[in-house]
Amino acid sequence: MSFELDEIVIEEGCRQSALAARVLSRAPAGVPVDFAADARVAVRPLPGAADPFGAGKRRMAVMRRRAPFLMACPAGSSEFACCGYLVLVLASNCPMDCSYCFLQEYLAENPGFQVYANYADAFDELERMRRRAPGRVLRVGTGELADSLAFDRLTGISRDLVEFCAAREGLLLELKTKTDEIDNLLTVDPRGRTLVSWTLSPPHVFAGCEKRTAPPTARLAAARRILEAGYKVGFHLDPVIAYPGAECDYLALLDDLFDTIAPAQISFISLGGMRMTPALRAAARRRHPQNPLLCGEEVLAPDGRYRTFTPLRVGLLSALERRIAAASPAISRYLCMEPPSIHRRVLGHAPAPAAALGAAIAGR
Repeated sequence: MSFELDEIVIEEGCRQSALAARVLSRAPAGVPVDFAADARVAVRPLPGAADPFGAGKRRMAVMRRRAPFLMACPAGSSEFACCGYLVLVLASNCPMDCSYCFLQEYLAENPGFQVYANYADAFDELERMRRRAPGRVLRVGTGELADSLAFDRLTGISRDLVEFCAAREGLLLELKTKTDEIDNLLTVDPRGRTLVSWTLSPPHVFAGCEKRTAPPTARLAAARRILEAGYKVGFHLDPVIAYPGAECDYLALLDDLFDTIAPAQISFISLGGMRMTPALRAAARRRHPQNPLLCGEEVLAPDGRYRTFTPLRVGLLSALERRIAAASPAISRYLCMEPPSIHRRVLGHAPAPAAALGAAIAGR
C-alpha cells in the first residue's frame, strides 16, 4: 500500500536524526519538504481547509516527542473489563480514513501525522518498566493513536521495535494494522515476542467505512505470511456494526478467517460493539454524510457514549462468540470497552484479570 503526502515537515532539532534521513530518502519524488523550529505548530489544523482532519492525514511531521511514550490504554478504566494492553505512542494519526475512527475527535486539534524521531527513548521506558515487573509478560502495542504499519515503508521503525523486543523476555509487542504492509517484518526474526494483529471487517463495512485500508482478503493473506515468518497473530472484530444482514456477514468473515488461519494458531480474537461519544458521532457524520452505517439503532449509554441498542449488540456479539467457540474453545477472546455485565452475557463468565489475559495471549 502507498499513501499520498502533500508535505513533509522536519523539526529543526531532528534534521540529523536517523528517522529524518530514512523518511527523506524513501519519500515519493516531488513531495515538498519544509523545516520548522517547533513542528507542533505544523500539525495544527490548516486554516481554511474544508476538512482539516483529512488534510492533516496528508502532512507528515518528523519531530521530537515531549511526553512519555508509554501510557495506559485509553480503553482501560474502572467501567470496563481491561485486557492489560499498554500503549507505546510512536506516531499520531493515520493516513487511512475509517468513518468510525475515534481519532476524528481525539486529534481534532492536532490532526497532522506525527512520527517521533527520538523513539529510541521509548526503548528506555520499556526497559525500565520490564525491570519493574519481573516474571510478568507486558503486552505493549503501537496501534492506538496510529496504525502500526501504515507508513512503515518510509520510517522502518517496525524493524527496530521487533529486534528490541526479540532480545528481551517479558515483552510481547503487538503491531496493530489494517494494511498489508509487512515487508519490513519479514526481514526480522521476532523470536516469538511480536504479535501482529489485524482489525477485520466484512466486505460491506470495508467498502462503506474503511477508506484507503487493505481489503479484508489482503489482510488475511498478510496474516498468513506473517504467521509463516514466526510471528504470532491476533484479530480484532471491532467495531462490530449492526445493520441488516450483519450477523451473516460477520459469521462469513469468521469462516474466511478460520479457512485461512487454523484456530489453534490464533493468539486471540477481540470483539467490540460500535460506540461513539456525542462529539465523535457529530464529527463522523459531518465528515462522512453519505455513510448509512453511521445511522444505526443507537442509544446514549450510561458511560456517555452512543452504543448499539443493548439487546441487538448482545445478540450480535453472542453469535460471533458461539462461532469462535465452535472453531476452538481454546482461543483467547475478550470484549473491548464493554462493562463486565456485557462480558458475562456474551462470554458467559466474568472478565479474566488483565495480567492473566496478557499471559494467555503471550503463551499462544
